[in-house]
Amino acid sequence: MQRFLKWLFIGYGLYVILIILYFVFGVESTNLPELYKGTAADPETFMNDRQLFLTYEYSKIRNIIFFLLIPFEWVLYLTILVIGLSERFRNWSYSASKFSVIQKAIYVFWLSILSFVVMFPIDYIRYIISKYYGVTASTFSIWMKDQFIDFWINYLFIILMAIVIYSLIRKTEKRWWFYTWCLSIPFTIFLMFIQPVIIDPLYNDFYPLKNKELEEKILNIASQANIPAEHVYEVNMSEKTNALNAYVTGIGSNSRIVLWDTTLNKLEDDEILFVMAHEMAHYVKKHIYVGVAIYLVLSFLGLFIAAKLMKAIIARWGNNLGIKGLHDIASLPLLLLLISILTFAISPISNAFSRYQEHSADEYAIEMTKDQDAAIRAFQKLTVAGLSEVNPPAIVKWLRYGHPTMLERLVFLENFEVDEEVDEVK
Repeated sequence: MQRFLKWLFIGYGLYVILIILYFVFGVESTNLPELYKGTAADPETFMNDRQLFLTYEYSKIRNIIFFLLIPFEWVLYLTILVIGLSERFRNWSYSASKFSVIQKAIYVFWLSILSFVVMFPIDYIRYIISKYYGVTASTFSIWMKDQFIDFWINYLFIILMAIVIYSLIRKTEKRWWFYTWCLSIPFTIFLMFIQPVIIDPLYNDFYPLKNKELEEKILNIASQANIPAEHVYEVNMSEKTNALNAYVTGIGSNSRIVLWDTTLNKLEDDEILFVMAHEMAHYVKKHIYVGVAIYLVLSFLGLFIAAKLMKAIIARWGNNLGIKGLHDIASLPLLLLLISILTFAISPISNAFSRYQEHSADEYAIEMTKDQDAAIRAFQKLTVAGLSEVNPPAIVKWLRYGHPTMLERLVFLENFEVDEEVDEVK
């Protein structure tokens, strides 16, 4: 185990060096192809020199951090298992209480605290970098508040997951993964229902849109799209970020149309209407429900694979890791590790599907608003506000992007023949 840990750290160190070399020395050029020079997708046409420089630097740093953190979580879980911390957390929880639920709550608390402490310096560095480049606007106190909210929400979620999964394992070691998946279906729908009214307000204040004239225009588009919304909400994101966003969230009677106040402050009304039409397209085209259905299919396969791998790993190395059996709560880091790896493995496919949905929403929005100029201006401003790469490296697109690149979106909009396409639809 000690030898394994040694080679694990050496391997991760080499990986860190390779990632930094790749992005720092530009193994892959992200320069705009000559074909698109001078078009709406050319950042030199809508960014000044300083914005271009900041975007280049900020994107490079973000990409490096993203790729370094992918295996960092795996290294963390493996280290917790190999050096016996998981076993110690279990023993502490067993000595503190005789009740299974309390034992699991104590174990998850120690595991969550350790993860929080290890990740805090990294999260703080990301916060400082984002603030330095003018994307994040949060004060340290506001940022810390969100960190603590994240901690407790994640803690409660993992406790619930641990209680359910390990109770099912004790009852049936062969089919626990299937019953866990069955219970995840109503739980997922429940989370979608309560998120707009319970979870989201923990982070920000939501209130009806103050600009009633704009609200009427948005609700008119929503009415055309058959979205059951009586109000448009704005959220005070300007105290946290300079980036722009809008979304339609929730299901059924809890559906909400939400605009960040940064979007209201930096976009013109016609640009906002295009952005909102895009977000409404997800509702109209049932993207939320399709996404949930695909998630449930993938989670079914993921839990099945994770269950088989857990059983095999514990049978082979359980004693070395201090895990007494599949039912042992000390195996939780192993389960989280496997879920993380499987989620990463499927990310190129899930990202590609998400990009397809986002492109479909762009098509719907331009067909509904018929305002090509406003659509282009909106995406250009979104790019500037978030210091987003217009043409990222292919590997970044595959693993990070759930939306088409700005190059793809702006080229599509610039070449879209509004009148002809509308006639075809009719």
